[in-house]
Amino acid sequence: MLFIPFTANAVEGIIDVKSQFSVATTMSRLERILNEKGLTIFNTISHSKSAANIGVQIRDTELIIFGNPKAGSPLMKCQQSIALDLPQKALIWMDENNTVWISYNDMSYLKSRHSVEGCDKEILKIGSILASITEAASGQ
Repeated sequence: MLFIPFTANAVEGIIDVKSQFSVATTMSRLERILNEKGLTIFNTISHSKSAANIGVQIRDTELIIFGNPKAGSPLMKCQQSIALDLPQKALIWMDENNTVWISYNDMSYLKSRHSVEGCDKEILKIGSILASITEAASGQ
């Protein structure tokens, strides 16, 4: 069975998972889980700190870029353009009501966007892993 996380926004192709924690704690939990699962963290970007450096105040917004060539490479073999959306990214952010969310790309949407054929098993597996990781990081 595929876990479908709670979504709050109707933005096509984005899955939003509500976190029980602050942005910093959610980010720390996500990083720990990714490391435990053997995924590579390629980079993290603090959009809120970057904005503050130029005098713009935005709510806490952190991006983490991660992946695993064992999962992504077969998708690129099916449809090379999916590399535009790989490695995976998760956005940890606070909304105007001080609710924290983890947002990531819906694999079904990426399948459609890139016309991926012949990789349904890989799409489902990655989607399931993303759901599991974000569920754990968010405390759901």
